[in-house]
Amino acid sequence: MRPLRFSTNVTLDGCIDHRAGNPDAQTHAHAAQQIARADALVLGRVVYRMMEEAWRPPASEGRPDWMQPFARTIDAAKKYVVSSTLPSVDWNAELLAGDLRTEVERLKAIPGKGLYTAGATLATALAGWGLIDEYTFVVHPRIAGHGPRLFEGVAEPLDLELVDRLAFDSGVVAETYVPRH
Repeated sequence: MRPLRFSTNVTLDGCIDHRAGNPDAQTHAHAAQQIARADALVLGRVVYRMMEEAWRPPASEGRPDWMQPFARTIDAAKKYVVSSTLPSVDWNAELLAGDLRTEVERLKAIPGKGLYTAGATLATALAGWGLIDEYTFVVHPRIAGHGPRLFEGVAEPLDLELVDRLAFDSGVVAETYVPRH
C-alpha cells in the first residue's frame, strides 16, 4: 500500500494561508522534493485551482530561477482532484468521483512510491479517517495573526511521532511526523 503524505506551510500561530509564509529557494526545493516522492497528488478544488493558477505554464515562466524546479515538478505531477462543483479538470488531472474515503483508499492500494496531499479541508477529512501516513509541517518563524488554521474540526486527537527535522538558513523548520499506533 502506498503511503499518503501531507505537507503544509504553517506559521508559529498555526496559520496555513499560503501568503503568510516567507518562501525562499530552500523551502521551494524542499517542496519540490516532497512532491517528487509521490506518484500523484490528491488535491481539493481550492488548492488545485490555486496551484494551477500559480504554476501551470505560462504562469510559472516569469518566476525567479529558484522557483523553476518546483514549477516543473508540480506541472508534471499526476493530480487527482476532489470536487463536487468542478465539471472537469485538465493539467494532468482527473476528478475523483464517488465516496472520498473509498476513492483515497483505492488510490493508496495501488502499488507505487506514494501519494501527496495538501490544504486544510481535505487534509482534515483524511486525517480524521486515519488515512494520512506522514505529516510534514514547514514551520515559518512568523506570527500571522489570522487563519485558516490546521485541522480545525478533527474529532479525535491525533498522536504523532517526530521522525525527521530539517532546519533551513531562514529559520524555517520542516518537521515530519508519523501517526503513533
